[in-house]
Amino acid sequence: MKARLALIAGSVALALNACGGGGGGSAAGAAAPASTPVASAPAASGANPPIAASAPSTTSSSVAQSTTPNVLPITVASTPTSTRNMLMASVTVCVPGTSTCATVNNVQVDTGSQGLRLLASALPAGFALPAVPAGSGADPAGSCAAFGSGYTWGAVRSADVKLAGEVASALPIQLIADPSVPVTPSACTSFGLAMLNSTVLRSNGILGVGPFGADCGAACVNGPNSSWYYACPSGNCTPSTQPLAQQVSNPVAAFATDNNGVVIDLPAISDTGQSNVSGSLVFGIGSQANNALGSATVLRGNSVTGFVSTTTSDGTVYSQSYIDSGSNGFFFANTTLTRCGVWFCPSSPQSLGATLKGVDGVSASASLSVANATSLFATGNWAFNNLAGYNGSAFGWGLPFFFGRRVYTAIQAQATPAGAGPYYAF
Repeated sequence: MKARLALIAGSVALALNACGGGGGGSAAGAAAPASTPVASAPAASGANPPIAASAPSTTSSSVAQSTTPNVLPITVASTPTSTRNMLMASVTVCVPGTSTCATVNNVQVDTGSQGLRLLASALPAGFALPAVPAGSGADPAGSCAAFGSGYTWGAVRSADVKLAGEVASALPIQLIADPSVPVTPSACTSFGLAMLNSTVLRSNGILGVGPFGADCGAACVNGPNSSWYYACPSGNCTPSTQPLAQQVSNPVAAFATDNNGVVIDLPAISDTGQSNVSGSLVFGIGSQANNALGSATVLRGNSVTGFVSTTTSDGTVYSQSYIDSGSNGFFFANTTLTRCGVWFCPSSPQSLGATLKGVDGVSASASLSVANATSLFATGNWAFNNLAGYNGSAFGWGLPFFFGRRVYTAIQAQATPAGAGPYYAF
Protein backbone atom coordinates (compact mmCIF):
# COMPACT_ATOMS: atom_id res chain seq x y z
CA MET A 1 0.00 0.00 0.00
CA LYS A 2 1.17 3.46 -0.72
CA ALA A 3 3.12 4.99 2.10
CA ARG A 4 3.26 8.63 2.46
CA LEU A 5 5.15 11.23 4.34
CA ALA A 6 3.69 14.49 5.48
CA LEU A 7 5.97 17.46 5.59
CA ILE A 8 5.44 20.42 7.80
CA ALA A 9 6.38 23.95 7.14
CA GLY A 10 5.94 26.22 10.07
CA SER A 11 2.59 25.35 11.55
CA VAL A 12 2.72 21.63 11.25
CA ALA A 13 0.31 20.55 8.55
CA LEU A 14 -0.88 17.07 8.36
CA ALA A 15 -1.02 15.30 5.12
CA LEU A 16 -1.75 11.74 5.06
CA ASN A 17 -0.80 8.77 6.76
CA ALA A 18 -0.76 6.94 3.54
CA CYS A 19 -1.14 3.26 3.84
CA GLY A 20 1.98 3.12 4.15
CA GLY A 21 -1.78 8.35 5.11
CA GLY A 22 -1.16 8.86 5.67
CA GLY A 23 4.08 6.63 7.59
CA GLY A 24 7.70 6.05 8.00
CA GLY A 25 10.39 7.45 5.88
CA SER A 26 12.55 10.52 5.94
CA ALA A 27 11.10 13.97 6.25
CA ALA A 28 10.48 15.76 3.00
CA GLY A 29 11.93 19.01 4.17
CA ALA A 30 12.73 21.24 7.08
CA ALA A 31 10.25 23.26 9.05
CA ALA A 32 9.73 26.84 7.97
CA PRO A 33 9.37 29.79 10.32
CA ALA A 34 6.50 29.47 12.76
CA SER A 35 4.65 32.28 11.00
CA THR A 36 4.59 30.37 7.76
CA PRO A 37 1.47 28.30 7.06
CA VAL A 38 1.96 24.58 7.02
CA ALA A 39 2.81 22.27 4.18
CA SER A 40 2.51 18.55 3.89
CA ALA A 41 4.57 16.44 1.56
CA PRO A 42 4.33 12.71 0.96
CA ALA A 43 6.55 9.72 1.32
CA ALA A 44 6.17 6.63 3.43
CA SER A 45 3.56 6.04 6.07
CA GLY A 46 4.33 3.81 8.97
CA ALA A 47 7.90 2.69 9.49
CA ASN A 48 7.64 0.42 6.52
CA PRO A 49 5.24 0.67 3.60
CA PRO A 50 2.39 -1.75 4.26
CA ILE A 51 2.32 -4.91 2.21
CA ALA A 52 -0.85 -5.66 0.30
CA ALA A 53 -2.89 -8.40 1.88
CA SER A 54 -3.72 -11.50 -0.09
CA ALA A 55 -6.89 -10.11 -1.62
CA PRO A 56 -7.75 -11.42 -5.08
CA SER A 57 -6.54 -9.27 -7.95
CA THR A 58 -9.81 -8.32 -9.56
CA THR A 59 -9.55 -7.72 -13.29
CA SER A 60 -13.21 -7.58 -14.24
CA SER A 61 -14.54 -4.24 -15.40
CA SER A 62 -18.05 -5.08 -14.16
CA VAL A 63 -19.12 -2.49 -11.62
CA ALA A 64 -22.26 -2.77 -9.50
CA GLN A 65 -24.53 0.18 -10.14
CA SER A 66 -25.90 2.32 -7.32
CA THR A 67 -28.44 5.01 -6.58
CA THR A 68 -27.10 5.80 -3.09
CA PRO A 69 -26.42 9.53 -2.51
CA ASN A 70 -22.65 9.57 -3.01
CA VAL A 71 -21.51 13.21 -2.92
CA LEU A 72 -19.86 14.66 0.19
CA PRO A 73 -19.24 18.43 0.20
CA ILE A 74 -15.60 19.42 0.63
CA THR A 75 -14.08 22.85 1.20
CA VAL A 76 -10.81 24.74 1.34
CA ALA A 77 -11.11 27.82 3.56
CA SER A 78 -9.58 29.53 6.57
CA THR A 79 -8.47 27.31 9.42
CA PRO A 80 -7.86 28.07 13.10
CA THR A 81 -4.19 27.21 12.58
CA SER A 82 -3.74 29.45 9.50
CA THR A 83 -2.83 26.46 7.35
CA ARG A 84 -3.30 26.88 3.61
CA ASN A 85 -4.70 24.32 1.17
CA MET A 86 -6.36 22.10 3.76
CA LEU A 87 -9.17 20.11 2.10
CA MET A 88 -11.85 19.52 4.73
CA ALA A 89 -15.10 17.61 5.15
CA SER A 90 -17.54 16.67 7.91
CA VAL A 91 -17.75 13.04 9.02
CA THR A 92 -20.51 11.35 11.02
CA VAL A 93 -19.71 8.39 13.26
CA CYS A 94 -22.19 6.30 15.20
CA VAL A 95 -22.03 3.64 17.87
CA PRO A 96 -22.39 0.54 15.67
CA GLY A 97 -25.95 -0.48 15.01
CA THR A 98 -27.47 2.49 16.87
CA SER A 99 -28.71 6.01 16.24
CA THR A 100 -26.20 7.43 18.73
CA CYS A 101 -24.13 9.54 16.38
CA ALA A 102 -21.79 12.52 16.32
CA THR A 103 -20.66 14.71 13.44
CA VAL A 104 -17.05 15.90 13.41
CA ASN A 105 -16.21 18.94 11.27
CA ASN A 106 -12.82 19.98 9.85
CA VAL A 107 -11.58 16.50 8.98
CA GLN A 108 -8.86 16.53 6.32
CA VAL A 109 -9.61 14.60 3.12
CA ASP A 110 -6.57 12.56 2.19
CA THR A 111 -6.15 10.42 -0.92
CA GLY A 112 -2.67 9.47 0.27
CA SER A 113 -3.67 7.40 3.29
CA GLN A 114 -6.13 4.77 4.40
CA GLY A 115 -8.54 4.97 7.29
CA LEU A 116 -10.49 7.40 9.43
CA ARG A 117 -8.53 8.96 12.30
CA LEU A 118 -10.37 11.30 14.65
CA LEU A 119 -9.24 13.16 17.73
CA ALA A 120 -10.94 11.67 20.76
CA SER A 121 -11.41 15.24 21.98
CA ALA A 122 -13.52 16.05 18.89
CA LEU A 123 -16.25 13.66 20.01
CA PRO A 124 -18.87 14.58 22.63
CA ALA A 125 -18.15 13.72 26.25
CA GLY A 126 -19.42 10.26 27.04
CA PHE A 127 -19.59 9.19 23.41
CA ALA A 128 -18.36 5.60 23.73
CA LEU A 129 -17.30 3.52 20.75
CA PRO A 130 -16.51 -0.16 21.34
CA ALA A 131 -12.87 -1.25 21.38
CA VAL A 132 -11.47 -3.38 18.57
CA PRO A 133 -9.37 -6.28 19.86
CA ALA A 134 -5.69 -6.75 19.07
CA GLY A 135 -4.59 -9.90 17.26
CA SER A 136 -6.62 -12.98 18.03
CA GLY A 137 -7.07 -12.10 21.70
CA ALA A 138 -9.41 -9.89 23.70
CA ASP A 139 -7.03 -7.07 24.62
CA PRO A 140 -7.96 -3.71 23.09
CA ALA A 141 -5.84 -2.58 20.17
CA GLY A 142 -3.68 0.54 20.02
CA SER A 143 -2.62 2.11 16.74
CA CYS A 144 0.44 4.12 15.70
CA ALA A 145 0.33 6.02 12.41
CA ALA A 146 3.55 7.67 11.27
CA PHE A 147 3.82 10.68 8.97
CA GLY A 148 6.80 12.64 7.76
CA SER A 149 5.72 15.40 10.12
CA GLY A 150 5.18 13.16 13.13
CA TYR A 151 2.77 10.54 14.36
CA THR A 152 -0.71 9.90 15.70
CA TRP A 153 -1.33 7.44 18.51
CA GLY A 154 -4.60 6.16 19.88
CA ALA A 155 -7.03 3.30 20.35
CA VAL A 156 -8.71 1.31 17.60
CA ARG A 157 -12.47 1.67 17.93
CA SER A 158 -15.44 0.42 15.94
CA ALA A 159 -17.90 2.88 14.41
CA ASP A 160 -20.54 3.10 11.74
CA VAL A 161 -19.08 5.78 9.46
CA LYS A 162 -21.60 7.80 7.46
CA LEU A 163 -20.48 9.87 4.46
CA ALA A 164 -23.20 11.38 2.28
CA GLY A 165 -25.67 8.46 1.96
CA GLU A 166 -22.95 5.82 2.24
CA VAL A 167 -22.31 3.75 5.37
CA ALA A 168 -19.26 1.74 6.40
CA SER A 169 -20.63 -0.43 9.19
CA ALA A 170 -18.59 -1.36 12.27
CA LEU A 171 -15.45 0.08 10.68
CA PRO A 172 -12.19 0.05 12.68
CA ILE A 173 -11.06 3.67 13.10
CA GLN A 174 -8.28 5.31 15.12
CA LEU A 175 -9.25 7.56 18.01
CA ILE A 176 -6.23 9.79 18.42
CA ALA A 177 -5.18 10.49 22.03
CA ASP A 178 -7.84 8.13 23.37
CA PRO A 179 -7.40 8.23 27.18
CA SER A 180 -7.66 4.43 27.35
CA VAL A 181 -4.11 4.23 25.94
CA PRO A 182 -2.40 7.17 27.66
CA VAL A 183 1.23 6.13 27.15
CA THR A 184 2.64 6.24 23.62
CA PRO A 185 5.06 3.36 22.89
CA SER A 186 8.66 4.46 22.31
CA ALA A 187 8.69 2.96 18.81
CA CYS A 188 5.88 5.33 17.91
CA THR A 189 7.42 8.41 19.55
CA SER A 190 10.53 7.79 17.45
CA PHE A 191 8.59 9.19 14.47
CA GLY A 192 8.99 12.67 15.93
CA LEU A 193 6.26 15.21 16.56
CA ALA A 194 3.22 14.05 18.52
CA MET A 195 0.16 15.08 16.51
CA LEU A 196 -2.32 14.46 19.30
CA ASN A 197 -4.40 17.64 19.34
CA SER A 198 -6.02 19.96 16.83
CA THR A 199 -3.29 22.58 17.15
CA VAL A 200 -0.57 20.22 15.94
CA LEU A 201 -2.72 18.02 13.71
CA ARG A 202 -4.17 21.16 12.05
CA SER A 203 -7.56 19.45 11.85
CA ASN A 204 -9.91 17.28 13.89
CA GLY A 205 -8.85 14.18 12.02
CA ILE A 206 -7.94 12.58 8.72
CA LEU A 207 -10.30 10.86 6.30
CA GLY A 208 -7.95 8.51 4.45
CA VAL A 209 -9.55 7.50 1.14
CA GLY A 210 -6.41 6.35 -0.68
CA PRO A 211 -5.73 3.46 -3.06
CA PHE A 212 -5.73 0.60 -0.54
CA GLY A 213 -8.26 -0.99 1.77
CA ALA A 214 -6.35 -1.04 5.07
CA ASP A 215 -3.52 0.95 6.59
CA CYS A 216 -0.94 -1.78 7.14
CA GLY A 217 -2.03 -4.89 5.27
CA ALA A 218 -0.23 -8.22 5.30
CA ALA A 219 2.79 -6.87 7.18
CA CYS A 220 0.67 -6.64 10.32
CA VAL A 221 -1.23 -9.87 9.69
CA ASN A 222 1.94 -11.94 9.44
CA GLY A 223 3.72 -10.72 12.57
CA PRO A 224 3.88 -8.03 15.28
CA ASN A 225 4.89 -4.65 13.88
CA SER A 226 5.84 -1.98 16.41
CA SER A 227 5.29 0.71 13.77
CA TRP A 228 1.57 -0.04 13.62
CA TYR A 229 -0.39 -2.15 16.12
CA TYR A 230 -0.31 -2.95 19.83
CA ALA A 231 -2.19 -5.04 22.37
CA CYS A 232 -3.07 -2.76 25.28
CA PRO A 233 -4.40 -4.56 28.37
CA SER A 234 -4.96 -1.96 31.09
CA GLY A 235 -3.28 0.64 28.87
CA ASN A 236 0.07 -1.20 28.85
CA CYS A 237 0.88 -1.73 25.17
CA THR A 238 3.09 -4.28 23.43
CA PRO A 239 3.48 -4.90 19.67
CA SER A 240 0.83 -7.18 18.20
CA THR A 241 -0.29 -8.74 14.98
CA GLN A 242 -3.55 -7.38 13.60
CA PRO A 243 -5.97 -9.27 11.34
CA LEU A 244 -6.96 -7.39 8.22
CA ALA A 245 -10.57 -7.03 9.33
CA GLN A 246 -9.39 -5.35 12.56
CA GLN A 247 -7.03 -2.83 10.95
CA VAL A 248 -7.90 0.84 10.54
CA SER A 249 -9.55 0.71 7.14
CA ASN A 250 -10.52 2.85 4.18
CA PRO A 251 -14.22 3.53 4.72
CA VAL A 252 -14.94 3.63 0.98
CA ALA A 253 -13.81 0.03 0.52
CA ALA A 254 -16.33 -0.95 3.22
CA PHE A 255 -19.38 0.62 1.53
CA ALA A 256 -22.00 -1.76 0.13
CA THR A 257 -21.71 -0.06 -3.28
CA ASP A 258 -19.73 2.87 -4.72
CA ASN A 259 -16.80 1.16 -3.03
CA ASN A 260 -14.07 1.05 -5.67
CA GLY A 261 -12.60 4.53 -5.30
CA VAL A 262 -13.27 8.24 -5.12
CA VAL A 263 -13.39 11.29 -7.36
CA ILE A 264 -12.34 14.72 -6.11
CA ASP A 265 -13.89 17.52 -8.12
CA LEU A 266 -12.63 21.04 -7.40
CA PRO A 267 -13.08 24.16 -9.58
CA ALA A 268 -10.24 26.08 -11.16
CA ILE A 269 -8.99 29.08 -9.17
CA SER A 270 -7.01 32.23 -9.85
CA ASP A 271 -3.21 32.24 -9.73
CA THR A 272 -3.43 34.70 -6.85
CA GLY A 273 -5.50 32.25 -4.86
CA GLN A 274 -9.01 32.22 -3.49
CA SER A 275 -10.44 32.82 -0.03
CA ASN A 276 -12.60 29.70 -0.10
CA VAL A 277 -13.35 26.87 -2.50
CA SER A 278 -16.22 24.39 -2.50
CA GLY A 279 -16.16 21.06 -4.29
CA SER A 280 -17.26 17.45 -4.13
CA LEU A 281 -15.89 14.14 -2.92
CA VAL A 282 -17.74 11.61 -5.06
CA PHE A 283 -17.74 7.97 -3.99
CA GLY A 284 -17.34 5.21 -6.56
CA ILE A 285 -15.90 5.02 -10.07
CA GLY A 286 -18.26 4.02 -12.86
CA SER A 287 -21.05 3.12 -10.44
CA GLN A 288 -23.25 6.17 -11.09
CA ALA A 289 -23.63 8.85 -13.74
CA ASN A 290 -21.70 11.35 -11.61
CA ASN A 291 -18.55 9.21 -11.30
CA ALA A 292 -18.09 7.94 -14.85
CA LEU A 293 -14.43 7.56 -15.80
CA GLY A 294 -15.02 8.97 -19.27
CA SER A 295 -11.86 9.84 -21.19
CA ALA A 296 -9.61 10.26 -18.15
CA THR A 297 -6.09 8.86 -18.52
CA VAL A 298 -5.47 5.96 -16.13
CA LEU A 299 -2.07 5.79 -14.41
CA ARG A 300 -1.66 2.47 -12.64
CA GLY A 301 0.22 2.53 -9.36
CA ASN A 302 2.65 0.02 -7.90
CA SER A 303 0.59 -2.73 -6.28
CA VAL A 304 2.53 -2.47 -2.99
CA THR A 305 3.36 1.23 -2.67
CA GLY A 306 0.82 2.87 -4.98
CA PHE A 307 3.57 5.00 -6.54
CA VAL A 308 3.70 6.12 -10.16
CA SER A 309 6.69 7.96 -11.63
CA THR A 310 7.23 11.59 -12.65
CA THR A 311 9.79 12.95 -15.10
CA THR A 312 10.23 16.72 -15.06
CA SER A 313 11.18 18.89 -18.03
CA ASP A 314 14.79 19.11 -16.80
CA GLY A 315 15.09 15.32 -17.14
CA THR A 316 14.87 14.45 -13.45
CA VAL A 317 13.08 11.15 -12.85
CA TYR A 318 11.18 10.55 -9.62
CA SER A 319 10.37 6.85 -9.32
CA GLN A 320 8.36 7.62 -6.19
CA SER A 321 5.52 9.92 -7.13
CA TYR A 322 1.94 10.23 -5.95
CA ILE A 323 -1.19 12.32 -6.32
CA ASP A 324 -2.27 13.35 -2.84
CA SER A 325 -5.02 15.67 -1.64
CA GLY A 326 -3.51 15.53 1.85
CA SER A 327 -0.37 17.41 0.81
CA ASN A 328 -0.97 21.15 0.65
CA GLY A 329 1.53 21.91 -2.10
CA PHE A 330 3.55 20.45 -4.94
CA PHE A 331 6.70 18.92 -3.47
CA PHE A 332 9.83 18.01 -5.42
CA ALA A 333 13.59 18.57 -5.58
CA ASN A 334 14.82 21.66 -7.40
CA THR A 335 18.13 23.43 -6.85
CA THR A 336 17.45 26.45 -9.08
CA LEU A 337 14.29 27.77 -7.46
CA THR A 338 14.83 30.18 -4.57
CA ARG A 339 13.63 28.78 -1.27
CA CYS A 340 12.19 30.44 1.84
CA GLY A 341 12.33 27.67 4.38
CA VAL A 342 10.61 24.60 2.94
CA TRP A 343 8.72 26.66 0.36
CA PHE A 344 9.83 27.84 -3.05
CA CYS A 345 9.87 31.63 -3.43
CA PRO A 346 10.99 32.53 -6.98
CA SER A 347 11.12 36.22 -7.87
CA SER A 348 8.49 35.59 -10.56
CA PRO A 349 6.15 32.64 -11.21
CA GLN A 350 7.86 29.70 -12.90
CA SER A 351 6.14 27.21 -15.21
CA LEU A 352 7.37 23.61 -15.24
CA GLY A 353 6.42 20.63 -17.37
CA ALA A 354 6.29 17.00 -16.33
CA THR A 355 5.19 13.56 -17.47
CA LEU A 356 3.53 11.13 -15.08
CA LYS A 357 3.80 7.44 -15.95
CA GLY A 358 2.02 4.40 -14.59
CA VAL A 359 3.66 1.04 -13.99
CA ASP A 360 2.23 -0.21 -17.29
CA GLY A 361 3.94 2.57 -19.26
CA VAL A 362 0.86 4.72 -19.88
CA SER A 363 1.76 8.38 -19.44
CA ALA A 364 0.11 11.77 -19.16
CA SER A 365 1.55 15.26 -19.41
CA ALA A 366 0.98 17.85 -16.73
CA SER A 367 2.27 21.32 -16.04
CA LEU A 368 2.57 23.27 -12.84
CA SER A 369 3.25 26.84 -11.89
CA VAL A 370 5.37 27.75 -8.88
CA ALA A 371 4.76 31.17 -7.33
CA ASN A 372 6.46 32.97 -4.47
CA ALA A 373 5.02 31.40 -1.33
CA THR A 374 5.58 34.51 0.79
CA SER A 375 3.65 36.63 -1.71
CA LEU A 376 0.85 34.07 -1.83
CA PHE A 377 0.48 34.01 1.94
CA ALA A 378 0.40 37.81 2.01
CA THR A 379 -2.79 37.82 -0.10
CA GLY A 380 -4.77 36.47 2.84
CA ASN A 381 -6.22 33.74 0.61
CA TRP A 382 -6.45 30.11 1.68
CA ALA A 383 -6.51 28.10 -1.55
CA PHE A 384 -3.60 28.17 -4.03
CA ASN A 385 -2.89 26.27 -7.25
CA ASN A 386 0.80 27.26 -7.38
CA LEU A 387 2.14 26.65 -3.88
CA ALA A 388 5.22 24.41 -3.91
CA GLY A 389 8.04 23.28 -1.65
CA TYR A 390 11.11 21.10 -1.47
CA ASN A 391 11.10 17.30 -1.18
CA GLY A 392 14.39 15.61 -1.94
CA SER A 393 13.17 12.05 -2.41
CA ALA A 394 9.83 12.02 -4.21
CA PHE A 395 7.49 14.07 -6.37
CA GLY A 396 4.21 14.93 -4.69
CA TRP A 397 1.31 16.23 -6.73
CA GLY A 398 -0.51 17.77 -3.79
CA LEU A 399 -3.76 19.70 -3.53
CA PRO A 400 -2.79 22.40 -6.09
CA PHE A 401 -2.97 19.66 -8.75
CA PHE A 402 -6.65 19.04 -7.95
CA PHE A 403 -7.93 22.54 -8.71
CA GLY A 404 -9.71 22.59 -12.07
CA ARG A 405 -9.60 18.78 -12.44
CA ARG A 406 -11.60 15.65 -11.68
CA VAL A 407 -9.06 13.36 -10.06
CA TYR A 408 -9.85 9.66 -9.54
CA THR A 409 -8.22 7.35 -6.97
CA ALA A 410 -9.06 3.65 -7.48
CA ILE A 411 -8.73 1.10 -4.68
CA GLN A 412 -6.63 -2.03 -5.06
CA ALA A 413 -8.45 -5.20 -6.17
CA GLN A 414 -11.76 -3.41 -6.64
CA ALA A 415 -13.37 -3.67 -10.09
CA THR A 416 -13.66 -0.44 -12.07
CA PRO A 417 -14.46 0.29 -15.74
CA ALA A 418 -10.67 0.40 -16.34
CA GLY A 419 -9.88 -2.75 -14.38
CA ALA A 420 -8.72 -3.05 -10.80
CA GLY A 421 -6.88 -0.42 -8.80
CA PRO A 422 -4.60 0.87 -7.52
CA TYR A 423 -4.55 3.73 -9.99
CA TYR A 424 -4.98 7.46 -10.40
CA ALA A 425 -6.83 9.01 -13.32
CA PHE A 426 -7.45 12.55 -14.50
